[in-house]
Amino acid sequence: MMQIILNEDVLKDNNTAAAHNRDQFLLNGTLVINLMSSPGAGKTTLLEATVKALADRYRIGVIEGDLATELDADRIRAVGAQAVQINTHGGCHLDARMVAKTLPEFHLDELDLLFIENVGNLVCPSGYDLGQHHKVAVLSLPEGNDKIPKYPTMFMRTELVLLNKIDLLPYLDFSIEEAVRDLKAIQPNSALLPLSARTSEGMESWFGWIDNAYQAMKKRY
Repeated sequence: MMQIILNEDVLKDNNTAAAHNRDQFLLNGTLVINLMSSPGAGKTTLLEATVKALADRYRIGVIEGDLATELDADRIRAVGAQAVQINTHGGCHLDARMVAKTLPEFHLDELDLLFIENVGNLVCPSGYDLGQHHKVAVLSLPEGNDKIPKYPTMFMRTELVLLNKIDLLPYLDFSIEEAVRDLKAIQPNSALLPLSARTSEGMESWFGWIDNAYQAMKKRY
């Protein structure tokens, strides 16, 4: 009978690659934000609006993760940011080795911000360190109030939740107060920012959070 002994970190290779990525980001002074959500929460629309609003302040790049196509990367390129597509061909998340392979396509010393738009999934992406400085989750009103308690690991491992599509609040049975309570019960140190990438409502708070994160990184390193 074959005996399998699991005495080694199954994420060892990923974490080694993540440490390498982090060193590269540190060396070049690039702030890296890993955006995670379920499919359709509005990550790409959020990034389009963010690139357009911050283009005069920051040099921005985006890594796009999807199972297939370059549709989202093309949308990001259309608003003026460099974008590199990763197609996982069925994989439910990005890992650090995938990200590492894209880095030579960027001039990191010429980037202030690098966003990683992870594959749409509320389970797998949260467990993989990509070398990022921050993990941010995007939740949208049409998903309902049950997502935070049903997928606690995702929200436990993020420090900020962007509650997108609040322009739909008059038409949906969604409680922002309940979402805040659920988030604080799982991760007391996390914050929730209500916003609409489509109408720009609340987006200044998101931009302010990015400004603060960038300045904190510069002071730290």
